[in-house]
Amino acid sequence: MSDQTDAETEAAPVELPEPERLHGALVSHGLDNDVLFPERENYVALLKALRADGYFMAIDLCGVDYLTHPGRTLPDGVVAERFEVVTQLIRHSDGSRLRVRVQVPAQEPSIASVCDLFPGVEAMEREAYDMFGIVFEGHPDLTRILMPDEWSGHPLRKDYAVGRIPVQFKAAPIRGTREVQR
Repeated sequence: MSDQTDAETEAAPVELPEPERLHGALVSHGLDNDVLFPERENYVALLKALRADGYFMAIDLCGVDYLTHPGRTLPDGVVAERFEVVTQLIRHSDGSRLRVRVQVPAQEPSIASVCDLFPGVEAMEREAYDMFGIVFEGHPDLTRILMPDEWSGHPLRKDYAVGRIPVQFKAAPIRGTREVQR
């Protein structure tokens, strides 16, 4: 028997295990691969360390706007921001993959470019800039890649005003009738 009473046992604080980290970034285990959550300021340093670990290829980089989905699941200690930059890395020696998710605030949607580490992300960073307005500092040619240069705004932002241009296709029913336009 223990000398502690039930009241003492209940009052004892429960110590939670220290969250798992890799190169200083919080780690979450997803269904398909591990996910790292670095601070925005540590993004480049983390990717350099992962490259030294054998993750020589960035197979995807994209932006995400969580304006209409603020309640997404994040590990304790990660502060949700409106935007996120998601980078997917692969290590060819064993086929392992890592996803890196960086929170980017709406007030200052910018993050350091990683074109120097992974030249293949140059077009992906331009796409994230063009569609979401996330600025990649130090990018060699941060210009629009999908939209015309004179385009105003960033079409994949959740607050982007969706316009409507009526289009009538040939041999399609005329709206509100069963007649076919010829």
